[in-house]
Amino acid sequence: MEISKQRRIRHLALAVISLLILGGCASFGEWLAVRLFYREAVLPKEQVHTDVIYYHGPGADQRKHLLDFYMPQGKGAPVLVFVHGGGWRTGDKALKFGDADPYGNIGRFYAARGIGVAVINYRLQPKVTWRDQVNDVARALAWVYEHAGSYGGDKRAIFVSGHSSGAQLAVRAVLDRKLLRDLGLPGSVPCAVISVSGSPFDLTDEKLNLSLFEKHFRAGDEGEEWKREASSIDLVTASTPPFLLLHGAWEAPGLKRQNQLMHRKLQSTGVPARLVATPWEEHFLIVAALSREDKTASGEILDFIRGTRCAAS
Repeated sequence: MEISKQRRIRHLALAVISLLILGGCASFGEWLAVRLFYREAVLPKEQVHTDVIYYHGPGADQRKHLLDFYMPQGKGAPVLVFVHGGGWRTGDKALKFGDADPYGNIGRFYAARGIGVAVINYRLQPKVTWRDQVNDVARALAWVYEHAGSYGGDKRAIFVSGHSSGAQLAVRAVLDRKLLRDLGLPGSVPCAVISVSGSPFDLTDEKLNLSLFEKHFRAGDEGEEWKREASSIDLVTASTPPFLLLHGAWEAPGLKRQNQLMHRKLQSTGVPARLVATPWEEHFLIVAALSREDKTASGEILDFIRGTRCAAS
């Protein structure tokens, strides 16, 4: 009886959050998700390095070309590069709802379990295009590869992750091998990819509601080629690193389909890939679930990182 009551409460909470989001109150939905599911992780302050500059070149942004590095004690730790969400136009690594800092909590949670985390900022639309954002993610990855050892990390064991639009940008950057080569990254970097509620991966999908994404990806281009160029699914090759695709069971059907399409593409190309729909969570609740030891999402990520063998760089 008690379990049934808890389930009804959870369903009610999810329904309220979903209605708020669909009604245009995403920020309040995020706040409510944090209040209901957030559990603060603890890490000594000396293991946290904030506002580290990862890019100094032309067009450098003093506020957005920064990352926060959360590192476990000792040396040789795998490192997770995490890209925040926000619909390509909002968001920040230091996002807070009251005293809750969901992205910082992700950093502290995994670092306390032996996995370093670099939570990155990147420039936002409409000041820049999606191409610039992908470049920023790639630059951050290149910086982590070059400097991980100085912070006790293992540059041979770098994982890339992100949530929502951050996952879309992370996947697009990782699969652009020319971009990564131009930044001096070997083919073994990153070791693997963890996409959390990511979409869209295939903008050419006839069932995709393009009206949700055209303003983010057309970027002034004429014709229809922008859809293919911004998509990541056609960049999958046999040398693509392993993937873990996560999304909440209560996600929108279109997002679920995009993850299914990517999963099928990875599998048909021979890339090790796992697709997991986590129970109870939807698009915002899953962020809090990433740093909760009692949630499916965090367990899947920990098992994936610990169980993936990374090649020597």
